[in-house]
Parts: sequence; C-alpha cells; structure tokens
Amino acid sequence: MTTQRILITGASGGVAGLLRPRIIAPGRSLRLLDIADPPELSELDSITDSTPDEEIVIGSVTDLGLMEQACRGMDALIHLGGLSVEAAADDIVDVNIKGTITALEAARRAGVPRVILASSNHAVGFQPRTDRPIPADAPHRPDTYYGLSKVAMEGAGRMYHDRFGIDVICLRIGSWFAGVSDLRGLATWMSPADGARLIEACLRVESPGYRVVWGISRNTRRWFSLDEGEAVGYHPVDDSEIFAPALIAEHGEPDFDADAALNRVGGPWTYVELGKRM
Repeated sequence: MTTQRILITGASGGVAGLLRPRIIAPGRSLRLLDIADPPELSELDSITDSTPDEEIVIGSVTDLGLMEQACRGMDALIHLGGLSVEAAADDIVDVNIKGTITALEAARRAGVPRVILASSNHAVGFQPRTDRPIPADAPHRPDTYYGLSKVAMEGAGRMYHDRFGIDVICLRIGSWFAGVSDLRGLATWMSPADGARLIEACLRVESPGYRVVWGISRNTRRWFSLDEGEAVGYHPVDDSEIFAPALIAEHGEPDFDADAALNRVGGPWTYVELGKRM
C-alpha cells in the first residue's frame, strides 16, 4: 500500500492538536514541524487506535532551507504555522507573511503538489453579517495586521497556483475549537471532527486548482456559506446549537444592533479607537 505523506506546520499549536489525532490513519505518515516539540499523542484527545507514523522536525517556517528539506517527499502540506493572534506589524510580516511565502516556495522547490493554507475569517473581518450566508470569495476587508497577513496568504496561494500549478486550498477558518464560549461562536464554530472532515476533503478532492473555503460546521446560526466546501466534498455534520441554551441563559439572545462584535465577521477584533484595536 502506498503511504500518503503529509507535512503539518505549526504542529505544536492548538489547531494541530485537534487535527492530529483525527487524521492518523493506516497508510499515512505525518511530518510535524514547529519551533517547539509537539505534544505527545497521549496528551491529546486521541480518538484512534491506529499506530501513528509521525516524524518531528524542529524549526521555523521562515527558514527556507529547513522548509524545503521538510517538504521533500511530501504529498501535501498543511500550513498551520504562524502567529494566531494580533501582534506588532513587524512580527506579523516576518512570521505570518514571510512564513507563508517560504512554505509555498519550499513546497514548489520540493515538488509538493498540494498545499492547504489556514486562512481566517479575519481576512474579511469588517464584512458585515448578513441574513444570507457570506460566500467564501467575499472581498478582503481585514480587521487587523493578523487579518492582513491572511489576505497576503490567500494572494500568495493564488499566485503559486497560477504561476506554478500547485493545487492550493485556503480555509477561511471561523472558530476551530473544542467548544463554543461566546455568542459569536454560535455562528463561526467548526468542531474538531468537522475540521478533520474538511482537511480530509481537501486532501481527497481531485485537481482542485485554487479554492477558498469557509471552515465552519453546519451551524444553525451560521453566517458563512457551505457551498464552496461542499464543492470539494466537505459535508459538516456538527452544529453549535448544542451550546446555545447555556450561552443564551448567561448572555441573552444575540443583539446584532447593539453590539458591533455580533454585526461584523471579525467580532471584537473590529473594535477600534483612534485607529487602534482595543
């Protein structure tokens, strides 16, 4: 049986911790790259009895030589590496933007045919919530330097597909967590199981070219379209509504007119004062 070899950057992060135990499978090898050792599988929410075939690489996504070496022999790159919160512009540019370009260039040099990029709802953070699901190709309206880095990520992915023919799928992730902690999350949540379903669909789909897909579950209160995900074979099954009774009992029903965080895609990241995020 041919082994499918996948490189995951940002392997010590929270999203990778949700994903890893759910995509381990016979005939699949994972190479895990981060600046720190990833947690042991036993420390994660393991749901598989399969023996993991994993290799660890310590280093930064901004190191082209290391990334090219890590990409050698890989069938796909899942790029989760980078800063996951707002930070100083220089740091965002160095780690997120340079890191993404480095990852794509390393994949090109090593002949990796498919790259999955972890974009974000913050690439369109100032997009207003609407009564219709927002399509995955909604125009860029970044809410922060972090959001701007995801705009750059999507643009870099587009260029590496158009210029070099790499299949690139950008995932505009809503809220990829184990549960929902606020009212906004009822619209933006992606469960760990659905996150794995999305990645599996992106790995399986034949010749996707360049795509942008929302990373959300089948939430009753969702703001984002599922059409683009279904086009690549992603059919989420979980619904954040299971968390709604407790959240509404604590906070009341969402008041979209009173709170900008519930009326813009980026939520609290769109609060501004004198041009600065609060």
